[in-house]
Amino acid sequence: MELPHHVGLLVKRIGVTGGTLCRTLTTACRAHRLPVRSSGRRSLAARYSSAASGSACKALLYRNHGDPAQVVQLESVELPVLDERSVLVKMLAAPINPSDINMVQGTYAILPDLPAVGGNEGVGVVMEVGSQVTNLRAGDWVIPRDAGLGTWRTAAVFSEEVLTPVANDIPLLSAATLGVNPCTAFRMLSDFETLKPGDTVIQNAANSGVGQAVIQIAAARGIHTINVVRDRPDLQKLTEKMHAMGAGHVIKEETLRKPEMKELFKKVPRPKLALNGVGGKSATELLRHLQAGGTMVTYGGMSKQPVTVPVSALIFKDVKVRGFWVSQWKRDHAHDRGALQDMLAQLCDLIREGKLTAPACTEVHLQDHTHALDNAMKPFISTKQVLVM
Repeated sequence: MELPHHVGLLVKRIGVTGGTLCRTLTTACRAHRLPVRSSGRRSLAARYSSAASGSACKALLYRNHGDPAQVVQLESVELPVLDERSVLVKMLAAPINPSDINMVQGTYAILPDLPAVGGNEGVGVVMEVGSQVTNLRAGDWVIPRDAGLGTWRTAAVFSEEVLTPVANDIPLLSAATLGVNPCTAFRMLSDFETLKPGDTVIQNAANSGVGQAVIQIAAARGIHTINVVRDRPDLQKLTEKMHAMGAGHVIKEETLRKPEMKELFKKVPRPKLALNGVGGKSATELLRHLQAGGTMVTYGGMSKQPVTVPVSALIFKDVKVRGFWVSQWKRDHAHDRGALQDMLAQLCDLIREGKLTAPACTEVHLQDHTHALDNAMKPFISTKQVLVM
């Protein structure tokens, strides 16, 4: 089978021949089918296209909510035949994020109908487009516009509207992890306070995917960061790694409550912005260190503890307490494709300049998903699990 020129360029980039790429997709989508249950819910295939069912592909599917290592299974899922406004995508890589885990557990804010394919983020390559598709073409790299598409799979047929193109001259792992954490960091640093070079941001969960993106984007803008992490056996190694990516100051949670903070604020201004991904006491301590009129933005709650706001911070410092969810931002801007594309373009520029790198990743084959899911839920794991197809 002869491939178009731009697909030929792609296969050179990912290190396979054109024939191998075609055989990979054909083989993955041939032999098995997902049994049909009379549950009254739409089939997985029907969620992506109104076309009749076609061949099948491998996917990590869950039929019930629960422990991801127990309920997620590698199965075959029917693919619909391509219709005029849909595209066939071969998935290349997809990370396992905390939100993915929560969705499988049934504790996330949005939950797909069951059975569902796991994964909300990842990058794929367009293999074929319908006759009425206008914004995508074969060879394009694409990422989901919103959560819930199911990216832990070898291939899918998606509506054109649920995908957005991304540059294919950036590293694969950067593209696979671009749509959630870097976008969250970018928006929080841009939308809540007017930050100038020399200003300070303080954040907990600083070694998380969002935290690492905050460090790098802030450094590129000349903004100081105070980065709070939990104590651990390899703290010195982690601190050195964070300094290397641009972190100004790395401190332990316990330090937030010690006099050393006064000495720190002789070196950098008190923060205008606090970013909270933990909740509980950690969030309360961040609030105490904000300058008057500053803002704390909560985007996660890893401690599963509520945020307690000191009365004194509200009365005497007039701090603002806000929340942010990148999925909601994308939905609010669903009719403004330029807003998302502009943000992605700026992030890709930082990646090309070497100022924004993907978090440390462990690449895991789809069939080894149980091991990857187990590791994704362990404490003090500093690498992101990424499923490669």
